[in-house]
Amino acid sequence: MSSLMIILNVFVILGLVVSAILAVHFEKLLSAVIALSVTGIFAAAAFLLMHAPDVAISEAAVGAALSPLIFIVALKKIRGGDDK
Repeated sequence: MSSLMIILNVFVILGLVVSAILAVHFEKLLSAVIALSVTGIFAAAAFLLMHAPDVAISEAAVGAALSPLIFIVALKKIRGGDDK
């Protein structure tokens, strides 16, 4: 059972690192925001594996949902101003 937890922890940490690197690497802002959202999901999973469900719920709500939504709305408003 502990080997399964180790494999799951490694998967979550690798996903966290890869998605964070992709968020920095992407040139298109929308792709970077989506990668940042995936980073928030992996961070929430990491907190859940560390037995911190309250922090995981907060991270999922803010890091994976609210912040990317604010970034996407801001990008739409900025790009909408370029068209006029």
